[in-house]
Formats: sequence, structure tokens, C-alpha cells
Amino acid sequence: MVADFLYLSSRDEFLRIDISRIVYFEADGNYTRIMISNGIVSLVCMSLAKMEQLVGGLIKKKGIVMARIGKRYIINLSFVYKINILRQELILSDQRTFSYTLNLSRDALKNLRDVMTASLKSVVPPESE
Repeated sequence: MVADFLYLSSRDEFLRIDISRIVYFEADGNYTRIMISNGIVSLVCMSLAKMEQLVGGLIKKKGIVMARIGKRYIINLSFVYKINILRQELILSDQRTFSYTLNLSRDALKNLRDVMTASLKSVVPPESE
């Protein structure tokens, strides 16, 4: 399998990131923090809105599904492990090597749960009687 990469370049740095290994993007003022599945964290001088525009077209072509969750996060839906609305927690994990917990609003988590369950209905065939 050939990896597809996100290339980010600034005056002082050049980043080459395997898109399928991006767990989430997090807003940090005018910067975006990129969390990768191996634990590496990169901080780039780009707002989350600009990052969303940049990766939007790229990820659709590659079949990777990411979603904007509130003002602060863009997450890779393939890493959603647990949505706990009462505790206001989202756990992103590959269920083997890493787990990240994000604190989100109840409304954001309810919307995410609805998106996830709706996508399941389109994938799982109805049971025959």
C-alpha cells in the first residue's frame, strides 16, 4: 500500500506526514497542532480553518474521512473508539498502540454519535426475518 502524504513547509521546517496516520488536528490560536498515531506532535503556523481547507480535498481523494468537531478539532473518524456524552469525552484509538482522550461539549459528541450511527446504517445490511 502506497502512503499518501501531507506536505507542510515553512521558513524553518518541512513536514511530510502520512495522512492515514493523522489522528486529529487541534486549534491553538493561529497555530494547528497535529497529533500522529505514533505520538509525534507537530505545531504548524496555520489556523485550523486554513488547515481544514488544505486537507479537505486531499483526504476525500484518499478515502480518509475526517470531521470538524466544534471550533477546536478535526478528527480522523477511523480512530473513533468511544463517545461518552455524560463525561464529555471522545476517545480516539487504534485499539492496539495508542489512545487519546479529548474533552468536547455534549452537543458536539451527540452530533458525532449521530454521524457515526448513520454511517453504520448505510454499511450494515438490515437483518432478515
